[in-house]
Amino acid sequence: MKLGIVTDSTADLPSYLIEQHEIEVVPAILVIDGKEYVDGQGISREEFYTQLPTYKKAPTTAAPSIGEFTLRYERLLSKGCTHILSIHPAEQLTTTVNVARQAAHEYINDVTVVDSRSLSLGLGFQVLAAAEEAESGLSAAIDAVTSTRKKLQLYAALDTMEYLKRSGRVPAAVAALGGILSIKPMIELVDGEVKPIGAVRSTKQADEKIVSTLRSLGEMQRLAILHTNAEARAKETLNQLMKTSSKNLPRDILFVNVTSVIGTHVGPNGLGFAVVSKEQG
Repeated sequence: MKLGIVTDSTADLPSYLIEQHEIEVVPAILVIDGKEYVDGQGISREEFYTQLPTYKKAPTTAAPSIGEFTLRYERLLSKGCTHILSIHPAEQLTTTVNVARQAAHEYINDVTVVDSRSLSLGLGFQVLAAAEEAESGLSAAIDAVTSTRKKLQLYAALDTMEYLKRSGRVPAAVAALGGILSIKPMIELVDGEVKPIGAVRSTKQADEKIVSTLRSLGEMQRLAILHTNAEARAKETLNQLMKTSSKNLPRDILFVNVTSVIGTHVGPNGLGFAVVSKEQG
């Protein structure tokens, strides 16, 4: 069996990994002042985050069309793939996975759609795990996705609650954090749900909390430092980790300025991480 892998741009995978593993990526849609942008085209992530606080009307996002998924499925099947594994973000946060399911109805015996229950590199690491097992077939790839998800943790320290509150994608317990003045909310994504894990009063405290949390996780199989136009903070986070926890870090560490499609809901100057812990024993 030749297995094809499909995901979407919210997986935040760097282009070199997409090319290396021949992953098909369906772009999500960003809408600014009524104009649609294909994710990654027309406006850079740096430009978007710089301009985001100035927009009078909040940008919105949209899932790709059924046709965009069909295009990728057809392309892989025409290349000789005998089955396709299509992996997407948590359905609690976006309709993308349901659009993929609708597209897959036309390929009922050829496409398996999986809800990653995550986002950004929480999704991306599951996609990578599947791609690495693609030659072993569908069952092995799904097992790799499931195993990765069980060892996955995705945290973020936001600069403000404003963007997440207006997105409507958070429960009341998280939104309530936004009522506290001058705080930096700490959140975790667990099984597709955004959960509050605390709050601090300064960017410095937020960075220290991220570092201390990473240090507590033990040996890592995969690590991505995530940020929304806060590259200097992301690099300093790794510097601090290297001082005391270098033996726990994987060889390849990703630094990702999170896609604008996610960033419109979390805002600029955020810092976070995605970790897949290493199996013990």
